[in-house]
Amino acid sequence: MEQHVNTSPMNNPEQEIDLVEVIRKLWRNRKLILKVTVAFMILGVLVALFSAKEYTAGSTLVPQSSDKKIGGSLSGLAAMAGINLGDMTGGEVLSPKIYPKVLASIPFQKDIMYTRVKFEDFDEPVTVLDYYTNEEYQRFSLGKTIVKYTIGLPGVILKAIRGEQPEPEFSGSAENQIQSLSKDEKKCIDILKDKINLNLNEKDGYVQLSVDMPDAWSAAQLAERVQVLLQKYITEFKIEKVQSNLDFVQGRYDEAKRDFEQVQEERAIFRDANKNLISAKAQTEQEKLDTRYNLTLSIYTELAKQLEQAKIQVKETTPVFTIVDPVTVPIERSKPKRALICILFTFLGGFAGIGLVLTLPFLAKVSGNEKLNKYIKE
Repeated sequence: MEQHVNTSPMNNPEQEIDLVEVIRKLWRNRKLILKVTVAFMILGVLVALFSAKEYTAGSTLVPQSSDKKIGGSLSGLAAMAGINLGDMTGGEVLSPKIYPKVLASIPFQKDIMYTRVKFEDFDEPVTVLDYYTNEEYQRFSLGKTIVKYTIGLPGVILKAIRGEQPEPEFSGSAENQIQSLSKDEKKCIDILKDKINLNLNEKDGYVQLSVDMPDAWSAAQLAERVQVLLQKYITEFKIEKVQSNLDFVQGRYDEAKRDFEQVQEERAIFRDANKNLISAKAQTEQEKLDTRYNLTLSIYTELAKQLEQAKIQVKETTPVFTIVDPVTVPIERSKPKRALICILFTFLGGFAGIGLVLTLPFLAKVSGNEKLNKYIKE
């Protein structure tokens, strides 16, 4: 037991001496650590000052849906018109969990990137695609440049080696069915994924939409556009089935209406031309026209009822979005957070300085370059 206690790491005098020695070594080289920290601090200030500004605009909306069964005043009005709604349902509620999928879809992203937005730096509105991919509209950003040629340097080298890749080509029929993206469109979509955010609060039942852009006015414009497009796409997905039914009934109703009006006109012409005739042939022709008239009238009346029923169903199924917090033009920028950047670079510089003091002797020993030791005070 005594032997176990004596060899315990907590009572190992060599480790205590090593720890004290490390602290002394850091203290002796405090000037080097301070210089590295100050250098990183200055770099942080430069990054904070020259990083591109961003403003955030957005809105909060609450998706609502009608009850599953149509009832109340609509049923009463339908009954007065001779329409029996029965167990007609408005369909299940489209879950807000699908909203991010809709936002990330290629058709949705294309609608966004070809939206024309007015930027403060340009006289004429510019499409989002051109703004982020056309060199004419690019802004210089020290932070992006540093990241590009440090962390992103391998990607830059690989891109230069690979060169330009040909765009995909499709035949006329395939082009209408398959979505394709150009390189600029793919680049713009990757950028928009970081610029447009959708947060779902399932507990309270609301959706928060936010858009980051380089100036306040463009952020508000694009946020409004994204909100309108999201409502449009969700509505189309929700009413797709009932809208298809309405279109079908509308087509049949228009045909029945034309047939009825045609028979109605033929019947009227025949009756005007044969007012005083009582021949059997004329009576037979009159009966045929009356039969056709009654049949077309019955079909026309029934389709008219079905058309109204389909219209009511579309109205009931259409989702309603309550805008709790509308889009407003932001007053203050959301990025860069300059104080946080300076603090992070300062801490990073301190850790870099400590790591330099501790690793330089090892690197000098491994590489055999004794000149590295002159920077460290042992």
